[in-house]
Amino acid sequence: MTANRLRIFLAALVLCWSATTAKAADLSVAAFFGAFQGSGIAENADSLYFGTTARDLDVVIGADNSGGAFFVRWTTVIRSGGDPNNPNVRRKTQNIVFKSTPQPGTFRGDGSGDPLSGEPYIWARIMGQTLTIYIMNIDKSGGYNMQSYARTLNAFGMDLVFKRIRDGEPVRQASAKLTKR
Repeated sequence: MTANRLRIFLAALVLCWSATTAKAADLSVAAFFGAFQGSGIAENADSLYFGTTARDLDVVIGADNSGGAFFVRWTTVIRSGGDPNNPNVRRKTQNIVFKSTPQPGTFRGDGSGDPLSGEPYIWARIMGQTLTIYIMNIDKSGGYNMQSYARTLNAFGMDLVFKRIRDGEPVRQASAKLTKR
């Protein structure tokens, strides 16, 4: 390899390395505003034996007019069990308003309370292209349940990864693809 080719190769290598190690700037919360719809699959440790569950999801993120920074409203339709042609269907909807905190990219969920008093502690943060919502509860025995909803923007909408852990052990995980409406 000639000296010029070696220099070009090393320059390209350094350029590629710096591009992959550079931290992407955190998006503003407004970048997440919109309505998204999609579906995904949930699984847990028993999914190998009992299968997975299908989920349909609707997510709306927007500016809050009541003094909060933004709101996130999501509906999950869960289909599991029963006759495969007519499964049991459950619908869950949550709506949370988030307010800014002194920490950039971190928001407190309205209604967030003292987990030791049985109230959930709710917060959100933005890192890069991902808005993650955390909901922590402490049960009567002192154990904790943590849910996280990581919503990452992509060219078509967003990817969602939901995780639920209990006392450090994974309970359930769901992954979904949502398109912007």
